[in-house]
Amino acid sequence: MKIRIKFTKTGNMRFLGHLDVMRYFQKLMRRAGVDIRYSEGFSPHQIMSFAQPLGLGDTSEGEYVDIEVYSTGSSQEMIDRINRCSCQEIKVRRFVRIADETRRSNAMSNVAAADYLILSRTKPLEEEKLTAFLSQPSIPVLRKTKTREAEIDIAPMILGWQPHEKGLLVRLATGSAANCKPDTLMEAYERFCGDEPEPFRFHFHRLEMYARREERLIPLCELGEEIEPS
Repeated sequence: MKIRIKFTKTGNMRFLGHLDVMRYFQKLMRRAGVDIRYSEGFSPHQIMSFAQPLGLGDTSEGEYVDIEVYSTGSSQEMIDRINRCSCQEIKVRRFVRIADETRRSNAMSNVAAADYLILSRTKPLEEEKLTAFLSQPSIPVLRKTKTREAEIDIAPMILGWQPHEKGLLVRLATGSAANCKPDTLMEAYERFCGDEPEPFRFHFHRLEMYARREERLIPLCELGEEIEPS
């Protein structure tokens, strides 16, 4: 049985890297007594797959991990059991059984988009400049890989946005087909304003991650179903 878990990552836990988050959850599953499935072979490990990794220092209320289990209690029972063994800054919010048609995929391959709240730690974002920047038909940026540099257009990857009293709400394409990171977006914004990108100016808070089904974007947890008490 495949389970999808939605969890938060806030406070000082934002400084925990992705590999450390994986180790944290492996220990958390053992502490909480989750009947998790292990791989076979000489070095068995918990069957666990995370969605798009969160940037170091960023916070989130919409992180996901898929696990496989032999048996489970109800969704609420498992949420309570896991949260009793976890710290305040990583809390499980949803625990759902993955629907039949999505069992062969995982959270990472499902991700198509993500919502972010972007906050400026220094000078506030100017709505007029944001509107002019985000309304451009093309926003070319230079993307570096290990072997080369290439110019890409991130404008088609901005799927929606609106000003927020504290900053900017934006939905970005996220995944293997198209991927725009929020820090890439804001570096391009700073250059558009004629500024040199300022390190650590922005804080990124992920709100939700989505899968695409036909023409709709659906929160990853909505691809599963709640487990009722037996």
